[in-house]
Amino acid sequence: MTRNITLALIPVLILTACGTPQEQCIRRNTGEYRTVSSLLAEVEGNIARGYAWEERNVPGTEWDSCPYVIRDKNGNRAMGYRPRLRNVIETERFRVPIDPAAETRKRDNLAARKASLAKSAQSAVSACKSAYPE
Repeated sequence: MTRNITLALIPVLILTACGTPQEQCIRRNTGEYRTVSSLLAEVEGNIARGYAWEERNVPGTEWDSCPYVIRDKNGNRAMGYRPRLRNVIETERFRVPIDPAAETRKRDNLAARKASLAKSAQSAVSACKSAYPE
């Protein structure tokens, strides 16, 4: 019986963990505006630094300790560790040169797109707040 109640409450907990209905509505209706805003911030950062950041995954190995159980002749257990090589993937961040003129054009286009989306995003936020008051 307790198991059934727990299983029935799991979806409710998952849904409430994703935000209130108002937050979900705002997130759903302002996605493009938020994407354009983050791209604009990235481009402005690139222009300010003079270069862009890119990432790549680099495979490698590292030493690790592998635990195992040792039994003595009386049957007592003890933990032992032996070294082993483990495959890892590290993310490497590196600088990439940019074309300042192209980045400036990109910034101007993103700023214009953000300005055109701002009005619809604001009206969507107002509609969500009136539809789902908190």
